[in-house]
Amino acid sequence: MKPVALITGGARGIGRAIAAELAADHTVVVTYHSTPPDALLGDCPDVLALPADLSQPDVAKDVVQQVVTRLGRLDVLINNAGDIAMDDDDLMRTFAVNLTAPMKLLDAALPHLHSGASVINISSVNAELPAMGAVGYSASKAAVNTWTRGMAKTLGPKGIRVNAIAPGAIERSEAPRPPELVKAFVDMTALGRSGVPQDIANVARFLASDAAGFITGEVITVSGGYRL
Repeated sequence: MKPVALITGGARGIGRAIAAELAADHTVVVTYHSTPPDALLGDCPDVLALPADLSQPDVAKDVVQQVVTRLGRLDVLINNAGDIAMDDDDLMRTFAVNLTAPMKLLDAALPHLHSGASVINISSVNAELPAMGAVGYSASKAAVNTWTRGMAKTLGPKGIRVNAIAPGAIERSEAPRPPELVKAFVDMTALGRSGVPQDIANVARFLASDAAGFITGEVITVSGGYRL
């Protein structure tokens, strides 16, 4: 039986790339909010897509219950769904989606996770390099990093690994940045290019696999050397 992977925010960008990457040898479930994952399902029709507004307090528990009821198990949890607060009115939603929802998802998933399970949180380089105009987002990702390390220590005795990936500037085909902004990011990146979602998906595959069986509590930066 294939392992089951739950990926939040799987309709586009990084989440979509991770879902497509894992679909080759996992049973994949994705959540989505405002954007249906039509492109993902066109490429990977076996993916199970669940609508979910993870800013709402009881939704995380319901998502996990749906996965376990339909598929009978859960082996990989990837907390990818994110929200960016642009002003104080959005701040509570940003923390609800970026931090509280992953905490609630893991809490709901724990009775179903066994030794060898992998939890992967998508953080950001902005946790260490706060973004001007998105300080709340940066703070939420810094909290995700701390929580990642804490849960790795807590769940290590159970054989459950908890890690995070901190992407740099990642270009999404669904929402391209203005060329001048892309150039500014590239100019600050040692490898001289923007990242793409597949760069993050490759690392997620590794962390979800037995090849990463002795890695936990890490925040792996995948940025091409952004702002070194």
